[in-house]
Amino acid sequence: MTDDTSPAPPSAPRRRVFLVDDHPLVREGLTKLINQESDLCVCAEADDAGHAYTGIERTHPDAVIVDLSLQGNSGLELIKRLQALPSPPHILVLSMHDEAFYAERALRAGALGYVMKRETSGKVIAALREILSGRLYVSPAIAAQAAERFLRKRASTSGSPVDSLTDRELEVFRRIGQGQENRKIAEDLNLSLKTVQTHCAHIKEKLGLKNATVLMREAVRWVELQP
Repeated sequence: MTDDTSPAPPSAPRRRVFLVDDHPLVREGLTKLINQESDLCVCAEADDAGHAYTGIERTHPDAVIVDLSLQGNSGLELIKRLQALPSPPHILVLSMHDEAFYAERALRAGALGYVMKRETSGKVIAALREILSGRLYVSPAIAAQAAERFLRKRASTSGSPVDSLTDRELEVFRRIGQGQENRKIAEDLNLSLKTVQTHCAHIKEKLGLKNATVLMREAVRWVELQP
């Protein structure tokens, strides 16, 4: 008598995810959320851009979930740097920053998806699976905004002067609005004080601001207007 029972096919390997966030509780929550999925697992984590880059270079994850606010280089700078790797991982941004302003910048930097931290855990997993399939993931509101901007591009320039700032200038502008002094900004971003002052000069020129006092006032107002 022969046994017709075929052995079960081997299960597909779990897709490996690298976490980059400076809050331990966020990383812990994401690890539990991802590891309970049969096709996903967290392979490593980091709390700043420098350790994240070396860890990603060493572990070769399938995907990276990154916050935009990190000590040292920002999440946007990390995303750009990862694009130079021989096989860049798929990147999902998970951030508290308003997607209406940051999602497009993140996608331009090389991310495939953007999810705000206020979204449900199901949205995070859905977004992760989308980017692992090589597809973009943004909210319907952002998709509609991008379409509208595309249609209006010929008729007008950017709706906000802040849009003209580079990613680094925007990071400096945001930190000024949060009350940080130039010396503290330079320390946190691993820049020289002179470089930060140069960024401030460019920001004032692009936004048409007369002096540092007006720059501070406008930066604070901009930060307060962010959801």
